[in-house]
Amino acid sequence: MDFFAEWCGPCRMQTPTMLELEAEYEGRAEIKKVDVDKEGDVASKYNIFVVPTLVLEKDGKELRRWMGVTSKEELIRALEDSLR
Repeated sequence: MDFFAEWCGPCRMQTPTMLELEAEYEGRAEIKKVDVDKEGDVASKYNIFVVPTLVLEKDGKELRRWMGVTSKEELIRALEDSLR
């Protein structure tokens, strides 16, 4: 999950990477975007205090969490590990 806000500059920097991953992992992993201003209840459930925050889940369990802009390479490594 990609927790973001429209007004957030780093979130806008992260967006192209997330769109690329969404296309590359279509059918293998689901990339969800959560606007913290519009979906505050979801952000609250996940204790999101900083945007962007990325949360990797598998079978409803959180595996990893990143705060701030994260490289595509790091996200690919984590996705690949979670898909094994």
